[in-house]
Amino acid sequence: MPKKNEFKLDVVSIRLVKDAPIYSERPFNSPYEVVAALGNSMCELDREVVCVVNLKTDLTPINVHFASMGALNEAMAHPRELFKTSILSNAASMMIVHCHPSGNLLPSKADTMMTDRMNKLCELIGIPLIDHVIVGGDNREFFSFKEKGLITNPKITLVKDYMTLDFPSPMIAEREKAR
Repeated sequence: MPKKNEFKLDVVSIRLVKDAPIYSERPFNSPYEVVAALGNSMCELDREVVCVVNLKTDLTPINVHFASMGALNEAMAHPRELFKTSILSNAASMMIVHCHPSGNLLPSKADTMMTDRMNKLCELIGIPLIDHVIVGGDNREFFSFKEKGLITNPKITLVKDYMTLDFPSPMIAEREKAR
């Protein structure tokens, strides 16, 4: 019988579970290969869906994860959901693919902001973002952030001296006291 104040901590595990495959044995060297593998099935969807393609070092796909299924004209995709399978799959790099059921392939403000955020986070985590591709309509055209020159792998410089870190104001006061 447990003691009155005994603490119970559940043990959990995370596993990668395989679903039905989407076949591609060719490396994804350009958005054309990604669109050939995923475009038709994503263009049939009636709402926005965001997926992550996890890649080996030679850009051969490891797997694809449909990370977010949204509404007619939006899908929320938080970085924590987008990185889950990349980390579990030991991905060397990743691509984001999402569909616009309207057929309008221009990225929205939210699409652009998500791409910028993911590009920076990918650099920090060490899993480069190779491209973000938007498909839609009849799958004859697509929008590639990389082809448009909108994805560049940022060179983030890390602070070497802890005294130069930019802390919130209460921490600054403590740091000044210590000097």
